[in-house]
Amino acid sequence: MEFSLLTRRVLRILTTAAFAFLYLPLIVVGVLSFNTSRSFSWPPDGFTLSWWSKAASNSDVRSALFLSAKTALVASLIALALGSMAAFAVQRFRFFGRETISFLVVLPIALPGIVTGIALNRAFHSLGVGIGFLTLVIAHATFCIVVIYNNVIARLRRLSPNLEEASSDLGANTFQTFRYVTFPMVRSALLAGGLLAFALSFDEIVVTTFTSGPGMQTLPQWIFNNMFRPNNLPLVNVVATTVVLLSIIPVWFAQRLSEGTSPVGNCS
Repeated sequence: MEFSLLTRRVLRILTTAAFAFLYLPLIVVGVLSFNTSRSFSWPPDGFTLSWWSKAASNSDVRSALFLSAKTALVASLIALALGSMAAFAVQRFRFFGRETISFLVVLPIALPGIVTGIALNRAFHSLGVGIGFLTLVIAHATFCIVVIYNNVIARLRRLSPNLEEASSDLGANTFQTFRYVTFPMVRSALLAGGLLAFALSFDEIVVTTFTSGPGMQTLPQWIFNNMFRPNNLPLVNVVATTVVLLSIIPVWFAQRLSEGTSPVGNCS
């Protein structure tokens, strides 16, 4: 289908406007993190790296960064185990309630974060579970599972079962087939899903607010709590820029992994 010159120009303009709407505010925050002024004034009054050094030496920022990274890592590992098992069960077996289970696994990512946060908070209190690191990890794992599940089940749908059947016909047991045939074919999907889950958990704040314990503060929470403190505005810009950069890295790697794989066709 060919587009006229006018149509192509309009599409370029709309695409540019959409990207500018999405990314220009992030660029502005990044530039302001080097501003000599403490305010959000634009254009910047000057250029300095002092705010970055102060943020790096701030104990609260380091603690928040460590908590965010630790929570994201543990939640992603839990999601990898549960999400991949759910994907294999739904894709490889036929049983009563299969579609319902698939719907329930995906549902947490569709619900508003505040609803999920309040529901988990009430559930933990009802079960007598104290709010702390454990509840924070469980809460993050609930929506990280969705990312893993979607990645793995999409890969399984593209794979032919003939390779696994051939492995069994050649005498390999279930675990050998999984280790040498199935796992290598889904490995990139697992890694891509894990990276996306890490990024999703790292910058989550709504669910975190309802499931983290007293005195606990992740990096997004630190940003929100210090936005209205004039003396900390430059540090907020630095930390926000850091969160953006740290979130881009796993997403970029996940995209590269997804692009670098091709579906496995049927074997004859």
